[in-house]
Amino acid sequence: MTTDRVLVASDLDRTLIYSAPALELTMPDHRAPRLLCVETYEHKPLSYMTQEAAALLEDLAGRTVFVPATTRTPEQYRRIRLPGPLSRFAVCSNGGHLLVDGHSDPDWRAHVRAQLAACAPLAQVRAHMLRQARPEWLLKERVADDLFAYLVVERALLPDTWVKELADWAGPHGWGVSLQGRKIYAVPHPLTKSAAVAEAARRAGTERVHAAGDSLLDADLLQAADLAWRPAHGELADSGWQLPHLRVLPRRGVLAGEQILREMKAAATAETQSPAPRP
Repeated sequence: MTTDRVLVASDLDRTLIYSAPALELTMPDHRAPRLLCVETYEHKPLSYMTQEAAALLEDLAGRTVFVPATTRTPEQYRRIRLPGPLSRFAVCSNGGHLLVDGHSDPDWRAHVRAQLAACAPLAQVRAHMLRQARPEWLLKERVADDLFAYLVVERALLPDTWVKELADWAGPHGWGVSLQGRKIYAVPHPLTKSAAVAEAARRAGTERVHAAGDSLLDADLLQAADLAWRPAHGELADSGWQLPHLRVLPRRGVLAGEQILREMKAAATAETQSPAPRP
């Protein structure tokens, strides 16, 4: 049974899909879950989910309007091959792009550009990040879609206070900072997953939004949702971040992704079976 009453939006990396270092397979080898590769890069496998998670996602996508919501650029997102048909909507570049049937929507891009005019220019923020970075721990720096910047760092050598100091500087300039694995993101405040997901929900005509994520860049998405989940790993877990409608799961790594999908499916099924609200 399918329903258009529920839109399910989920972060991808370290929420539904996992690189090999992020899998956290702590059980004996003979008890490890069977994995499905869902992304290759430069002819090598890069990201995985469990086979059980893949089946759950395919079922969930058949019951709801499923919207991947990622900080990846559209090019990076298109490397991923999730189970089931291509999602009608996808959010990329942390809300900078709303993909509709695989193509970036020009009206949404224009809306985003207008919103970013109130923030400090990307060039200024990028220059500050590079001035403050040190060659002994900076591995590379990148600009994504001319929307935001990020650094790839050696975490073991990164000073403990560096990210906070960058965030303290960036905030008054209209930018936020997030540390995810080896990447430090600087993202303008108006560039949010929640805004793009809300537009997808408006176009799809859904009544409820369920969401999942693990990082500070997912916080606005989880806060705006009617029901939300986060795993026991990631920035939000490290900070103890809570909300009344947020379900905090005990699992870490790739098994957390499986548990998120299992609970999302159960919640969507309950929404499907409950009577529709009267207009």
